[in-house]
Amino acid sequence: MSSANLTRDETAVRSAAVTLHTVRVELDLRAAPDPEQTGFPTTTTLHFDATAPDTWIDFIGGAVHGVTVNGEARPVEYDGARIAISGLAASNTVVIDAVGVYSRSGEGLHRFVDPVDGETYLYTQYEPADARRVMACFEQPDMKAVYTFVVHAPGGWQMLSNQSASAVSQHDGAKTVEFAPTLPLSSYITSVAAGPYHRVDAEWTRDDQTIALGVLCRRSLAEFLEADEIIEVTKQGLDFFTDAFAFPYPWGKYDQIFVPEYNLGAMENPGLVTFTEAYLSRGAATDAQRGARANTILHEMAHMWFGDLVTMRWWDDLWLKESFADYMGSHASSAATRYTDAWVRFAANRKAWAYQQDQLPTTHPIVADITDLEAAKLNFDGITYAKGASVLKQLVAFVGEENFFEGARRYFAAHAYGNTALEDLLVELEAVSGRDVRAWSRAWLETSGMSTIALETAADGGRMLVQTDLRPHRLRVGLYGLTDGALSLREKVELDIASARTPVDFADADLVVINDDDLTYAKARLDERSLDAVEQALSTLEPLPRALVWSSLWNAARDGELPAARYLAIVGAHAPAEQNIGLLTGVLANASYAIGHYVPDDERAAHRATWLERTWAALTDAAPGSDAQLSWARAFAAASAFDASRATDVRAILDGRGPDGLRVDPDLRWALLTALTTVGEASGDDVAAELARDDTASGRTAALRALASRPVQEVRLVAWHRAWEDEELSNDHLSATIDGVRAGGRRDLIGALDEGYFERVAGAWQDRSIEIARRLVVGLFPASPDLDLVDGWLAANDSAPAALRRLIVEQRDHLARDLRVRADQPQREG
Repeated sequence: MSSANLTRDETAVRSAAVTLHTVRVELDLRAAPDPEQTGFPTTTTLHFDATAPDTWIDFIGGAVHGVTVNGEARPVEYDGARIAISGLAASNTVVIDAVGVYSRSGEGLHRFVDPVDGETYLYTQYEPADARRVMACFEQPDMKAVYTFVVHAPGGWQMLSNQSASAVSQHDGAKTVEFAPTLPLSSYITSVAAGPYHRVDAEWTRDDQTIALGVLCRRSLAEFLEADEIIEVTKQGLDFFTDAFAFPYPWGKYDQIFVPEYNLGAMENPGLVTFTEAYLSRGAATDAQRGARANTILHEMAHMWFGDLVTMRWWDDLWLKESFADYMGSHASSAATRYTDAWVRFAANRKAWAYQQDQLPTTHPIVADITDLEAAKLNFDGITYAKGASVLKQLVAFVGEENFFEGARRYFAAHAYGNTALEDLLVELEAVSGRDVRAWSRAWLETSGMSTIALETAADGGRMLVQTDLRPHRLRVGLYGLTDGALSLREKVELDIASARTPVDFADADLVVINDDDLTYAKARLDERSLDAVEQALSTLEPLPRALVWSSLWNAARDGELPAARYLAIVGAHAPAEQNIGLLTGVLANASYAIGHYVPDDERAAHRATWLERTWAALTDAAPGSDAQLSWARAFAAASAFDASRATDVRAILDGRGPDGLRVDPDLRWALLTALTTVGEASGDDVAAELARDDTASGRTAALRALASRPVQEVRLVAWHRAWEDEELSNDHLSATIDGVRAGGRRDLIGALDEGYFERVAGAWQDRSIEIARRLVVGLFPASPDLDLVDGWLAANDSAPAALRRLIVEQRDHLARDLRVRADQPQREG
């Protein structure tokens, strides 16, 4: 195992022997605009106490030039990931002079050059352990310190960190900013950004507290920033969390910066939250997209308390911040903003991520066993986020909302600026509620998997709720009647179930929604009568039960219990009437996925053609200028990459002759053109012409994707090799290249590459960063007609790194599900 992969046990020993106090980091970024300069000088001064004579300090970079311990120069002992430090005293000052390397993978200090104006932009991204790519540090969450950053950069740049500037000087066209010392922080949430960012300022005031707010993006994206909307949500969030947590926002300022080529949705660096530019739409956005952005803003804001103020001791308790933030994102959106449908979108879309992850052979408890950093990197998943948030919703119902928030207040007060584990939270919740939260924790946080709950009717007419994977559930069962083609609620019944079979005495109902109001985390099945009812009248339900029914239908289709053709028929009948755009977006994506993965091979082309016609009909029928019209246009573009029969209509939209009111922004143009390219109806010259029209960062990435999508075997082969071999590709350009290889589901063009994948994955994992290797391993996994190749690799590579094996096992499971569900589909008549 590489020395870069820190383990839980060795870091526990280190933090027991070392007490870190302060860290001063000086970064020289003045040469960043010069593309010939691949690195930057970085000097770190660490003050700490020690009870052991030696330790190590983490750093991954170009070189370490000097190590000084208590004023004495020492020989550099550096293996590429760890700097050995010996001869320690009780109190120590260590100075490390090194060279960091600018990143193109979004890990560490990422450097990006905007093709629109040639400007250079820098930002950092560390979680879980890439601060060591920028500064020498103790890279573990339980070694908090007061950080002071000093940054030298070109004179015209914005320079930002967790705190505001305390001193600024200009000299020789450069600027030096020293930032105020932070409150105690873990290394992974320190942050720096620098470049000619566009900035909008505002202020939030509550009683005697005033917080400076900043919203930033690249200059070339300034017109798309929607700063007023972002600031409004930010103020609403600060109001909500200040009241809810009874602990004033502690980090001094609140900057939010949208950055290019970002690997995540966002990151909760206190005082300098980073977001992907994907949240800035270039001309056309649905309100559901804005709602998703608001949810993320509030998710990250919740982290200012859950995660930043109080931080998990090790990555086992990652859920202590992510599950809570995921819950709070939806809760605060619904309670404090205009996006009151947040729990509707959560029920149908966010929980789908959890359900999928929890059915993989690599599923894990919410409180996971994380032995090392590679495992931590892969546990930012649907269990830690969405399942955790789902069961927290249950916990709120179990202990009561006021008790839940009072427990959180006590937790913050007891552990501010410190580190915690699960027990620390349970103590506070149990004290305020009087409930046995430890038993709840054992059932929900410390076990994996999920229950499936169904309503069964016996021959004598008696009915029972039947569950697998026994857990205690608090349910609110909705009973609906079908009258004149519409479903309406007749009654809700609350009950608790804990056993495999629970007798129930429900009134007669056409539709039974087992988990109405979405109180529990389980797959809820529809009985046959309910399925008949939703086939007729799904779109007449209110938004939340409609979301839950859409979710039940999708889970049944994924499990092979609902034939894919029947699922697609329901989508075809009711998606055009779907008014909630968040639900519609998820349903459209699921329908496309079902065709590509669950429909039998010999029926797929016919389903593709039918789906294309449905998307075109819904697009042309939608209200001009509506979010529904835009959503169907995006679905039409995606469907057109598999079937060329509407190529003339695609070209008409590109030529400005599309449906009235349709907002055709650059991103939709690229989706349409890439569809034409994928089916052989557009050429490289067409791509070049579109790039001339949109020579931006997004345009260049889209052009790369479109060119790699051409339906020529040699083109796909070159793109496949480039993905593996071209280490100059940025993270976004790598993903675009992979997308091109996979475009249109053309196994006839890439099937011969299957064996080559398994010959390369181990080397990629060893030689590339985790982020880049993960994109390769997941993105290029072959959709083979059987499991022979992947099973052969797993059998022959039992000693491969656990994180790599986990990814391969998960991809195998997805493939096995595809093959199994396809094989189980009923034969089409005729």
